[in-house]
Amino acid sequence: MKFVSRAQWRARPSRYPLTYIRSTRGVKIHYEGTAVPASLVRPENHTRCAGRVRDLQASHLANQAEDYSDLAYNAIVCPHGYVYEGRGAHKKTGANGTAALNSAHYAVCAMLGNTGLTTPTDAQLDGLRDAIEWLRTSGGAGKEIRGHRDGYPTACPGGPLYAWVQRGAPRPGGSKPQPPRQFEPFPGAAWFKTNPRSPIVTAMGRRLVAEGCSVYAEGPGPQWTDADRASFRKFQRKLGDAPEHCDGWPGLRQWAALKVPKL
Repeated sequence: MKFVSRAQWRARPSRYPLTYIRSTRGVKIHYEGTAVPASLVRPENHTRCAGRVRDLQASHLANQAEDYSDLAYNAIVCPHGYVYEGRGAHKKTGANGTAALNSAHYAVCAMLGNTGLTTPTDAQLDGLRDAIEWLRTSGGAGKEIRGHRDGYPTACPGGPLYAWVQRGAPRPGGSKPQPPRQFEPFPGAAWFKTNPRSPIVTAMGRRLVAEGCSVYAEGPGPQWTDADRASFRKFQRKLGDAPEHCDGWPGLRQWAALKVPKL
């Protein structure tokens, strides 16, 4: 997954504390519903995508009628397949229409409009699947994949994208959606501070090595050590997280980004 954290796209803080939700029935797919320039799809124009997410957040925060706490979506996917973290996992969305609908499903928005860029690219469909699977592994999302119009009177997510949802949201080139990849669940921040000895620590260390974030002199092995913490700190910095979140102790979102294989 080509994941862009809130810190990396320079998100503004939420206006109010976001509501925690343990799990959902699944994910609803959205589109912007306004004009999106067709030229955005060009590879050289990917540099504009983070700014577009910032503009969308600013418009939501300025919406006095809805009084949004933050960007309404849990994630946004650009035409180049990058997944921008919105409210994130375990946060109640503000996009599905009512309090009940917002609790039942996460909201993932494709950077598509009702004019201009209206048809998703293959990279974008891959990114939408990545976002769905991220919310399943890291946010407790269930198996349902719906469009915004399912249960709410709206044209969202537009004809081309909704047709993809109705087909079962397959990866490009496949007739059926791929099953979600299996990753090791987050054992909790406190677990690492108990000086654990576990195969999970070894698997984590191997992923840190693969990400180019190793400070190991030997190993990694099953015993949590200062080298594990220092290596994870390098990974936190690689994600572009703020200094206060780069202390070497794994957090939920950081653990999801590392993708430790399920044992």
